[in-house]
Amino acid sequence: MSLLAPPPPFPPAFNFSMLPSNLNPNDANPPWMSKGDNAWQLIAATLVGMQSVPGLIILYGGAVKKKWAVNSAFMALYAFACVLVCWVCWGYRLSFGEKLIPIWGKVDVALEQEYLFEQAFLGLFPNATMVFFQFVFAAITLILIAGALLGRMNFYAWMLFVPLWLTFSYTIGAYTIWSTNGWLSLKGIIDYSGGYVIHLSSGVAGFTAAYWVGPRSTKDRERFPPNNILLMLAGAGLLWMGWTGFNGGDPYAASIDASLAVLNTHVAAATSLLTWLILDLIFFGKPSVIGAVQGMITGLVAITPAAGVVQGWAAIIIGLCSGSIPWFTMMVVHKKSELLQKVDDTMAVFHTHAVAGSLGGILTGLFANPRLCYLFYGYYNKYYGFFYGLRDGKIHNGFRQMGLQLLGILFIVVVNVVMTSLICLLVQLIVPLRMSEEDMEIGDEAAHGEEAYAIWGQGDRLEKSAGFSAYNDDMTAGASRSNYNTSKSQVEMV
Repeated sequence: MSLLAPPPPFPPAFNFSMLPSNLNPNDANPPWMSKGDNAWQLIAATLVGMQSVPGLIILYGGAVKKKWAVNSAFMALYAFACVLVCWVCWGYRLSFGEKLIPIWGKVDVALEQEYLFEQAFLGLFPNATMVFFQFVFAAITLILIAGALLGRMNFYAWMLFVPLWLTFSYTIGAYTIWSTNGWLSLKGIIDYSGGYVIHLSSGVAGFTAAYWVGPRSTKDRERFPPNNILLMLAGAGLLWMGWTGFNGGDPYAASIDASLAVLNTHVAAATSLLTWLILDLIFFGKPSVIGAVQGMITGLVAITPAAGVVQGWAAIIIGLCSGSIPWFTMMVVHKKSELLQKVDDTMAVFHTHAVAGSLGGILTGLFANPRLCYLFYGYYNKYYGFFYGLRDGKIHNGFRQMGLQLLGILFIVVVNVVMTSLICLLVQLIVPLRMSEEDMEIGDEAAHGEEAYAIWGQGDRLEKSAGFSAYNDDMTAGASRSNYNTSKSQVEMV
């Protein structure tokens, strides 16, 4: 996130009458606001929001076993709604408000008109825009954590976990690394758009939570085929295209740096996907669609901390690394590690986000271009990639940057392991973290009384069944019986 507060758009004595009437300031358009930047920031926020709703809802719903499609999608939908309410009530000010301690802000609301209409702490747009933009980042982090817990977590436990983790883990990482008053932010760590705050956090927290929740049923662990690969691809496509706003919105301006970040993002993702695909072909003999999606995600994750501060050739190198190193940890290291095999990480969030996020942070420390860092941060010589330090005879700057990048990884890992464990232990005192074995055998109907696909009467239920939903009684039961009878008649005629 940019730490440079842009200068006022006009000199103090500027004659506003010289502007076209649609650009003249008024009560709804104060002189400090840029309509273009505000519009782009709202669009970028919406693109990021669509990565979650419907992007990850569709991806999760299609990537799991049929009996878990509703539960998996609903975990994402619930998290999105819950995070927004918590965000405006206390989360935003904890993450970006006045300093309480070097790693945390003061508790306050972001709901009052007077506050929301003020200029944001960075950028030429109001707080209302910034609050929404930062919310979609917080929401997707919780939804990524859900990916490690699909197929067995008690939904009531998830309902408690989301607000607690947002409050006591996410806000600490966001304030420390992104806030202009944060400890690592002031030291000069580079995290352009969330390689640490979002991806490393979600990967470590998801893996830690998966340890405490426990594994899926033995049957599900042995065989867990996607119920709809095409639907999963649609969700992956929304995730990929939504990354335009994810990385393109972080200069807080419709600037040349935003353009570079967008291009680098897609170049790295494409390179990573192709690298993963080639490795699958070489070692397994077939091009895997699921593998291609994993490669796409690792590329997007790895370029995120570097997107606007590296050159295009560095984006390709990052893509090559993100398509090969997480592939190796997932396909080779995972199968040889007892710890990795013991923890049931359903969507391999540890590899795609923790490993790829750490990799991206380290590569950022190597390839960060001082000129591009100046365009983003507004400071010369404070942000210096290691290789540029060697080139320019500023080895100390390069070593310092690498040290900060590694310190950031250590900080995020420790915070998330500790806080996630404490939250899981607390939730466990209130409700079980894990569904019962009987409910895990049933899946969606046991958890929600609903199922994803009702084909030829598979959606019909008896009131005595454990998974009966009140919503099916009046709203859909009649229609389901009618459709089933029609389908049955057509089959009998054939």
